[in-house]
Amino acid sequence: MTEVATNSYLANLLQGQPALPDSPLAWLNRLRADAVDRVGALTVPTTRDEEWRFTDISPLTKIPFQPARSASRLDAANVESFVLPEAGARLVFIDGVYAPQLSFNKAGIVLENLAAGVITHGMAIEPHLSRHAEFQGNVFAALNTAFLQDGALIVVPRNASVAAPVHLLFIATQKEIASYPRCLVVAESGSAVMVVEDFVALQEAAYFTNAVTEIALSDDAHVNHVRVQRDSGEAFHIANCAVSLAHASCYRSVSVALGARISRYNLNVLQAAEGAECTIDGLALIADHQLADSHTCIDHAQPHGVSRQLHKCIVAGAAHAVFNGKIMVRQGAQRTDSSQSSRNLLLTGKARVDTKPQLEIFADDVKCAHGATVGQLDAEEVFYLRSRGLTDAAARNLLTYAFGAEIIDRIPVASLKHRLEQTVLEQTNR
Repeated sequence: MTEVATNSYLANLLQGQPALPDSPLAWLNRLRADAVDRVGALTVPTTRDEEWRFTDISPLTKIPFQPARSASRLDAANVESFVLPEAGARLVFIDGVYAPQLSFNKAGIVLENLAAGVITHGMAIEPHLSRHAEFQGNVFAALNTAFLQDGALIVVPRNASVAAPVHLLFIATQKEIASYPRCLVVAESGSAVMVVEDFVALQEAAYFTNAVTEIALSDDAHVNHVRVQRDSGEAFHIANCAVSLAHASCYRSVSVALGARISRYNLNVLQAAEGAECTIDGLALIADHQLADSHTCIDHAQPHGVSRQLHKCIVAGAAHAVFNGKIMVRQGAQRTDSSQSSRNLLLTGKARVDTKPQLEIFADDVKCAHGATVGQLDAEEVFYLRSRGLTDAAARNLLTYAFGAEIIDRIPVASLKHRLEQTVLEQTNR
């Protein structure tokens, strides 16, 4: 796709942006305007770009997506199958538009639509909004920021501990719609919270979800972040998540990608102060002609940081999975302890995985390791199960399920874990 064509496509996406109401906050209006300018200066990435060389998103540019002109009216019965009974709070967005009638907050924290929260909590928000997920060189983050309006705002007060999960539910209901989910989590000193980002669809249709999440942890804060992408198989899903860790804070993440024709998830974690810790686990389970791409970067900028990462891909049919995981240890970040593992399972001869774990180390007193495996089911394990009376198909399905269940078991929400386990069983029994 030529630069002229990508510019025309981006201009088409921006057509709905002037319809956004102005904010009473001058800094927010400037932020949107800056983002519009950046979209005009950037182009849609292609496989000629190093960071996108395995991920062809040209099918995305063939559909003239626009924001929803009106939100679908849904009631509790429409979303019942997605409800998490453990949740102490929930915000629901339908085609990118906040749905207050389906939302509630019993968590005792600031949890509200960003459009309202940015006014009432502006002083707490301004230092963080678009400060962690930069958009100067990222056209999709710039597009999301240009459309900044509805979104999830979570502010956890100092020393507050929220036991029940906060559920952010993003529902797609219409075809050829572009939505721009936004989430900002500010965890103040000594606080703890669990956030579940959940992307679902009510029909099989082509739509475009372009999400940005920013999570800022203050000293000694703990954030447990579960992200589930189960979009329509015809959808396009591109997301950017940026996390900033202060002194002795801890971020734990489990990300599961099941849906979308093409999906891309960029996760950047900055350990900005001494003694920070993060654990990042991921699973992509795809089939047919799906493409799922996960790019992560853990930046150890200060000493005594700890990071652990396990990413798995189960690829069937003619699907294509991509994993690019970078661990950066900067000069002066001594006593860093980091490990990364990429494990990939190919179920057919046409399935494909491109994996690239990376270490960049500029300090000399560190403990770092990484590794990657790509293969098929172990023939000896299949034989063992068959010798115990299982059919060949049952043995293979059981081993495939066990491979993915290792990640799903790390989700600390029982109802969601059970649903995802059922999904993996259904996928492996095809």
